[in-house]
Parts: sequence; C-alpha cells; structure tokens
Amino acid sequence: MKQEVNTYEVNLIDKNQLNISGNGDDKLWDNAIILDDFISPWSTEDGSEIIFKALWDREKLFFNFTVFDTEIHIEKQDDSIESINNSDRVELFFRSDASLNPYYCLEIDPSPRVMDFMAHPNKDFDFNWNWPKNDLIVKSSINANSFTVEGSISIESLRSFNLIKNNTIEAGVFRAKYIKAQNECLEPNWITWVNPNTETPNFHIASSFGVFVLKE
Repeated sequence: MKQEVNTYEVNLIDKNQLNISGNGDDKLWDNAIILDDFISPWSTEDGSEIIFKALWDREKLFFNFTVFDTEIHIEKQDDSIESINNSDRVELFFRSDASLNPYYCLEIDPSPRVMDFMAHPNKDFDFNWNWPKNDLIVKSSINANSFTVEGSISIESLRSFNLIKNNTIEAGVFRAKYIKAQNECLEPNWITWVNPNTETPNFHIASSFGVFVLKE
C-alpha cells in the first residue's frame, strides 16, 4: 500500500511586498496556510508547539517558523557546525526526487546561525557546500515564550538545483529540541511534519519528505 504524501499549499503573493524582519509579523503572512501538525514519533515528550508558514511571489519562496518555547538552548561556544548542531533549531530539506542523490539541507538556530549543506544517501554530508549567499536570507527573533525564524530562498536557486517540478517542491520540515535528561545531559527530541516510520530518529531518508505545492 502506497504511503499517502503530506502536502502543503504555498499561496502566491505580489512580488517584492513581504518584508523579512525576523519577527514574522508582516501582514502578508495572514495569506499563508498554517502548518502545525508536527509530531515527535520517537519520544514521549510532546515537544513545543510549532507553527510553519510559507508563501511565494514567483521570485522567492518565503518561510516562517514560530516555535513556542520558554527554554531555548543555543550552544554559543563558537559558530562552528558542531555548535549549531548542538543547539535548538529548525530545519528545511529539499530534494529532486526520492533517490536523495543529492538533497539539500538548511538547519537554522534561533540566533540565526545557518548550517547549510548538500547531502547524499546514508548521511553522506558535504559541509563544504553552501547555499548561494545572495539566494538565501534568514532573520530571527527571540521572545519570552517563543522564537521566530523567517527567511526567503530565491526561486532561481531552487530551479538551478532542480528542486521545482510542475510547481511542486519535495521538502522536509523538522525541528531539533534539546531537553535535559535525568543525567543532566541535553538530549535532542526530533520533531517532524512527516512521520518517516523509522525505529530510530532519521530525517535523512526518503520517507521523511512531503510536498509543497506552489499555488498560482
């Protein structure tokens, strides 16, 4: 039996109208469909509430994460990949097809520091690769009970990586939340839009992706 594919509709807005401030408060976000049915398949922890929104204007894909959390963990030792990897963060993955050969990952902490890399199957990560600098904008803010990460990705760059087909984008939407365990160590709780149906946490697998539908 074929698994039903999770889909999310990305509504169209006028060009050059949406302002990315990091606060996620531009009125145009009212035109976006709210995605909030995130799950934590491998944990009894509920995880904090996440609201994800996306829009596009034919030139850019806009994204907006609002994460309700009063205990945000950011490892500020340095700006290394390891430091970002040990911090609470939101994640967007994009692929051309189910072969995952390659796929592209954006992992963003509340600072917002960006860990962007190209990957191949079996967690073969290329951290020397980066999303083209002028094609990605990311801003964030931290409040008393939440943090917001919003940004934009140029449609041109998505097309150049063969990530848009018939106005659809195959994407994964995730979050890593660090929680203090009984031994006082911080352990990640992995939260996802699509349940990949794996025994252990794994977003780097074909079954963890859904589909964004770019509406005209």
